[in-house]
Amino acid sequence: MEQKVLDYVKEKTQELIAAQTCSQEAREAAQAWLDAVGTEREAQETEKYIAELEADIMPIDGLIGFAESEMGAKVFGEEKTKEVAAHAKQIKASGAKYCDCPACAACEAILAKKEEMTA
Repeated sequence: MEQKVLDYVKEKTQELIAAQTCSQEAREAAQAWLDAVGTEREAQETEKYIAELEADIMPIDGLIGFAESEMGAKVFGEEKTKEVAAHAKQIKASGAKYCDCPACAACEAILAKKEEMTA
């Protein structure tokens, strides 16, 4: 992996780890990847990391469906869930494919470098 790409992915990985909306699984995969950079485990951990990011990133339609569900209301609260759903519909109309929370934004940025990470 080119140094420029590595530096970028490391930066976005730190953002992911720091994101309040990051799942525990993604946080653990991110840290495992960081720990493996420069070691014989790097390629293996890169594959695992990418797979976790692909599993965790929330497609925009999934966010809309969740926000409009009973579970979404329980997670976000009655009023906030309406805001989340409206926001998700607005960014979808603007072309967004994924949720734009800090964790999903970091995932999307890292996944955009997926080919360069595995080259």
